[in-house]
Amino acid sequence: MMSRPITITSEIFQVGGYGLTAPEDAAIYLIHFDGHAALVDAGTGRGQKQLLDNIGKTGVRPEQIEYLLLTHCHYDHTGGARNLREKLGWSVVAHELDAGFLERGDNEVTAASWYGAKLHPCPVDRRLNGARQMLPLGERSITALHIPGHSPGSLAYLAESDGQTVLFAQDVHGPLDARLHSNRVDYLASLERMLALEADILCEGHYGIFRGKPAVAEFVRSFLVEMY
Repeated sequence: MMSRPITITSEIFQVGGYGLTAPEDAAIYLIHFDGHAALVDAGTGRGQKQLLDNIGKTGVRPEQIEYLLLTHCHYDHTGGARNLREKLGWSVVAHELDAGFLERGDNEVTAASWYGAKLHPCPVDRRLNGARQMLPLGERSITALHIPGHSPGSLAYLAESDGQTVLFAQDVHGPLDARLHSNRVDYLASLERMLALEADILCEGHYGIFRGKPAVAEFVRSFLVEMY
């Protein structure tokens, strides 16, 4: 297992995911702006001690984290959310179209059953709606973008750091599955929306970190081509 977080910019780190926390965890990213921080996704919760250790290695204290930004309701991204909220008081943010599955602990739509697990119901403190919303973080902000398709309430988050546009879009690759309430038309439109952002860095949930506009666009476009 890797011993240190991955530095993406001077303010953004990967602190969880395969090789960093539990092997079932999707990637977990930390954003730290001048003493104010947010965590993108929570993993399954199976590697939570290691996650908190990794956050500490970046110099961020748990009390500096204001938001737990969930990209969507699936277990490999949200299984650890309730425990982090209860123990550390972080504000859980999710889109309203996925929030109900989290709050009810729906093991089918969250795919917890795929992992032989049960999702502990997790309250959502801030339900997002609409196509785009700004989340203040200190004197700066993070933009939440609704990118439905993989799940009804899938979100991407955008942040500017070190002069680069960083896109947190966790399950760009899908999959699409009726049990997850996936929608192919929405998914294709969301891929186009992500391409139009022309991000410099993509932080994905399972395929890693892509640097440079050409690499980001090539990765996103590969799934458009595959679907057509």
